[in-house]
Amino acid sequence: MTEKFTVHTHDTAPVESRKQLEQVAKGFGMIPNLAGVLAEAPAALEAYFTVGRIFDGTSFTPAERQVVLLAVSTENGCEYCVAAHTAIAGMQKVPAEAVHAIRDRNPISDPKLEALRRLTTAVVAKRGRLNEEDLERFHAAGYGKRQLLEVIVGVGMKTISNYVNHIAGTPLDAAFEKAAWTQPVGAGSL
Repeated sequence: MTEKFTVHTHDTAPVESRKQLEQVAKGFGMIPNLAGVLAEAPAALEAYFTVGRIFDGTSFTPAERQVVLLAVSTENGCEYCVAAHTAIAGMQKVPAEAVHAIRDRNPISDPKLEALRRLTTAVVAKRGRLNEEDLERFHAAGYGKRQLLEVIVGVGMKTISNYVNHIAGTPLDAAFEKAAWTQPVGAGSL
């Protein structure tokens, strides 16, 4: 049974979370329900958005970052994050084909984005215990050690939100409803 969590607003959040919520609201034009739930623990709220800012500073393009975040969320079966990042990916001009492929657990037609998706999914599914084939395919697509480590930053960021959403049962924001996603029954890895 899911423990009942409050989706905090600026006014109901602990005082220590309010400044961070103000920054989130400025950046998103709203306080997403995930941020409202995370606000219960100021350290969790700060950790998630700090790692997110760090991930935004990686060598990945916005489209590549969304591929990583969607792949992690799909592999972890996080319905909230898949919907949210589908909407964000649309705003960042990620090819719709790539977004749908990730959501449906199908290959992406762009070989470089597909290599990134496969590597990210392998990191999550194998808990970082990659084999030579995983790494060779990633490197053959033009990625290096730097990008491998940056994928792990994205995995860390999304693991925070995926797990919080699983535990809290975070309700989907109206802004993301058109991108709603349900974990397919019996969905497997890779």
